[in-house]
Amino acid sequence: MSGSTIGKLFCVTVFGESHGPAIGCVVDGCPPGMSLGESDIQHDLDRRKPGTSRHVTQRRESDTAEILSGVYEGKTTGTPIALLIRNEDQRSKDYGNVAATFRPGHADYTYTQKYGFRDPRGGGRSSARLTAPIVGAGAIAKKWLREKRGIVIRGYMSALGPIDIPFESWDEVDANAFFSPNAAVVPELEQYMDALRKSGDSVGARVSVVAENVPPGWGEPLYDKLDADLAHALMGLNAVKGVEIGDGMQAARQLGTEHRDEITPAGFLSNHAGGVLGGISSGQAIVAHVAIKPTSSMRLPGRSVDLHGQPIEVVTHGRHDPCVGIRATPIVEALTAIVLMDHALRHRAQCGEVASGVPVVPGRLD
Repeated sequence: MSGSTIGKLFCVTVFGESHGPAIGCVVDGCPPGMSLGESDIQHDLDRRKPGTSRHVTQRRESDTAEILSGVYEGKTTGTPIALLIRNEDQRSKDYGNVAATFRPGHADYTYTQKYGFRDPRGGGRSSARLTAPIVGAGAIAKKWLREKRGIVIRGYMSALGPIDIPFESWDEVDANAFFSPNAAVVPELEQYMDALRKSGDSVGARVSVVAENVPPGWGEPLYDKLDADLAHALMGLNAVKGVEIGDGMQAARQLGTEHRDEITPAGFLSNHAGGVLGGISSGQAIVAHVAIKPTSSMRLPGRSVDLHGQPIEVVTHGRHDPCVGIRATPIVEALTAIVLMDHALRHRAQCGEVASGVPVVPGRLD
């Protein structure tokens, strides 16, 4: 299947299905000599895995990472790193009633039109289960970027359905099930999700990501822009229907005097561009946001057709996230890290010895 690989020099290929024996990825291009073990990967997998709260799917997966290659005596060798995550809690019988139908809003119809048939168990290849190995690969990239470049990549939920979540503190993000940066909003989020689960419906979310300490100069115009590659990667995440860099769509409502990020010797005065100018990093924080659609699989009946084109009412059984955005923060972080890692290596290959002679301007003044 095409479309399973991301990156040019730091290259990640994902394999597996939701209800197959295992899922995983091959990471090619990781520089040699970096210390790496399963524990470096497991932390982010634990943040993403199902069953962590009553607000997400109750599928029970340990998501234990196994490193099969590319590491010797605790260090990367420069050869492909193979990661394996075994599926442990499949309930394929839950999908017997949808094998001959198309769930509205899901990829069932389009997969069948493209490939002629599909694996209906848990969504098969289109399942968000395939984001687990991406998180594993992203953990490798995050470690290298942090150790070699001092780059810190962090995400958070900035909206759940109609509830906006004002940013307060990074310290709050991993202290609740929603990756909310604002503890005061968490009770409202819990009440909303409890009512939503009882109703049988689902809801969308907005997740934001910030990469700090990215040096200026990364990115390749015109068609390999840093923000274009980031948008491409984030749109590859299951259920994402929109990506914004910096102010994103709000830029359409701004004046030039408002949007431009003025520069002083002491630093930038704003960061409306999200840390990218002309497709190249400016040295400011890279900021992106993703809009995640409501889950399509739900127990409320919806109209569709069967394999013969006949009308049918579809009800989806099984264990599903009423809001897939709740577990998306580690995935958005991982995809951002993979893109930045790829561009770090590409910049080093082409421009590693370039010295502009221009002082580096600090990021936004607070």
